[in-house]
Amino acid sequence: MIGIVDYNMGNLASVINAFKKAGANAVLESDPKKVGDYDRLILPGVGAFGDAMAHLKENGMDEAIKAFAASGKPLLGICLGMQLLFENSEEFGIHEGLGLIPGKVVAFDESRFDHPLKVPHMGWNEMFSKDVGANPRGCPLFRGLDKDFYLYFVHSYHAVCDDRYAIGKTYYGYEFVSAVQNSNIYGIQPHPEKSHKNGLKIIENFVKL
Repeated sequence: MIGIVDYNMGNLASVINAFKKAGANAVLESDPKKVGDYDRLILPGVGAFGDAMAHLKENGMDEAIKAFAASGKPLLGICLGMQLLFENSEEFGIHEGLGLIPGKVVAFDESRFDHPLKVPHMGWNEMFSKDVGANPRGCPLFRGLDKDFYLYFVHSYHAVCDDRYAIGKTYYGYEFVSAVQNSNIYGIQPHPEKSHKNGLKIIENFVKL
């Protein structure tokens, strides 16, 4: 059974439908006492980091997610959900995250762009996975995909972390971390549920972890 954390941050219908297409039974869960009952957990979300953490803390969902991560069972953060896995974010002030992956979340630095680009970063872009293809480690989240593949992005902030946690990077004005892993904890900045066959493959892979 797969639980999708419901904390009033975004429409989750597309996430549920994507898991149905992958042949998985995924349900919304807003009760932190039940989070530990699931085999796998999804932390989705769109919106502001600070608001999201406030919602998670309202009923203790933040501690329930941390306990789930400590259990060793697979956890996947999507878009804002990935950002929440980090220690803090600079979005509209400094906000503490879940601290499950060392690092922080920062705004795109437009002064570093090699040519003018719009922020938010929105649309299809390429993810360069360093853990598939020639790399013998092979991240299980990207099995069956090419080394470089396209996914759908919508975001104005991105993660900064040590390369040992980065399993995918993307170029938008400069290279940034777009997918991460820390043991059983995974995060992906783009929306797999909106990324057609490539996104569906990632979801199928997560279901099989």
